[in-house]
Amino acid sequence: MADLLYDLLTPALSPGREPSPPDPTALQYLTSLAAQPLSQLETVEPQTLAHDSHSLLLSLQGLSQRSHKSIISSAESHASLGRALPALAASAADLKAVIPKLDDAAVRFSTTYHKSADNDLLKARKTALLLSRNVERVVDLLDLPTLLSSTIATSSSSLTANYASALDLSSHIRRLHVLYPDSSLVSSVSLQADEAMQLMAKNLIASLRTPNLKLTSALRTISWLKRVIPDLSPSGDTRVNGAGENGGLGALFLVCRLSTLMNMLGALDPLRELADQERLRQQQNPPTSSAWSGGQQTERYLKRYVEIFREQSFAIVSMFRSVFPPQPVREPSAVDTQDPLQPMPSMLSTFPLHLVEMLIETLRIYLPSVRDQASRDSLLTQVLYCAGSLGRLGGDFGILLASLDLGEILEDEWVEVVRRHRLMAGRLESIVGTKEKAITT
Repeated sequence: MADLLYDLLTPALSPGREPSPPDPTALQYLTSLAAQPLSQLETVEPQTLAHDSHSLLLSLQGLSQRSHKSIISSAESHASLGRALPALAASAADLKAVIPKLDDAAVRFSTTYHKSADNDLLKARKTALLLSRNVERVVDLLDLPTLLSSTIATSSSSLTANYASALDLSSHIRRLHVLYPDSSLVSSVSLQADEAMQLMAKNLIASLRTPNLKLTSALRTISWLKRVIPDLSPSGDTRVNGAGENGGLGALFLVCRLSTLMNMLGALDPLRELADQERLRQQQNPPTSSAWSGGQQTERYLKRYVEIFREQSFAIVSMFRSVFPPQPVREPSAVDTQDPLQPMPSMLSTFPLHLVEMLIETLRIYLPSVRDQASRDSLLTQVLYCAGSLGRLGGDFGILLASLDLGEILEDEWVEVVRRHRLMAGRLESIVGTKEKAITT
């Protein structure tokens, strides 16, 4: 019955709507109506419907009052939902079309940037990561040249033993350069270290030119130069690196000390100028009598000259023999006997001759200007003491003084001075010998 009523009422209630499955609530209401009598339908049902309608209206009013903002927002969202769903469908279609391309790109990326792939960008990133992990070591490596330069500067200013630390730093940098010859960073650090070591070599050579050089300082300086100079000579030339008596260091030592001697003698230039003026006046106005006295300025110059020459020549030769002890004599080989040039002689066999030639040339020029006999005797005695001083080291040049062409009068005086000097030397030897016998007995 309810189904028939529903079918009859549907066209009237919903005109123009397509048939749809029956509403269970409507079927339940029609079933309850069919079960009631007609009188109740006419009297009670309208009141019930009016009451329910009024209750629903009140509920709707309360609901609208409480939730009107949410309802309005839901309505607006529902209105925009009609526009958003087509856009979402279009975006989903576009995404579906792009997914194959994205998959191809992902495969190509994983293939290109795989760990085993040969890619320049990956190499650069690996290098950057390696540098990031070892940045402290790189900073320490870059600080080595600065540390080496500061160590050398401190050593040269305060005369401390920091040169040994500088040599250790230089050796460490050279070992790094040997271990990593292809590294541009290590090569740059090694180049800066070589420049610093050249400065150190200059400082050491300058220290050999100090006027009051002590034996301990000379030994220490030469030992440092033995370690520095071979590193600065990449060709490994034995003439440069030689540390023996005839090696490059020996020649360097003699040149430095000779330069110091020349500077000290050069400080006598004011006295030499006065002696030259005095000698020029004597040449222009020769004395009329042999007893005429003169040459006081020349005497002052020669005394000071011989005094400096005696001290420095003895110091140079004795220090050279202590720093560079003579090498043991070896028997000449077959190659040496066939060599027409033969090995170079010892420096001590040629260097003192150069010093003596300087002294003899000075005496030959200025000694004739000293007219006072007592002054000449004093100068000649001072020269003989100088010859004896070098004679203790095997460089006695007394016999060479006979080559001085000083005139007959000066030659007689020279012979007399030599005789007195030898007589005094003999007496001293006899006194020393007597004392030695007395001590032994």
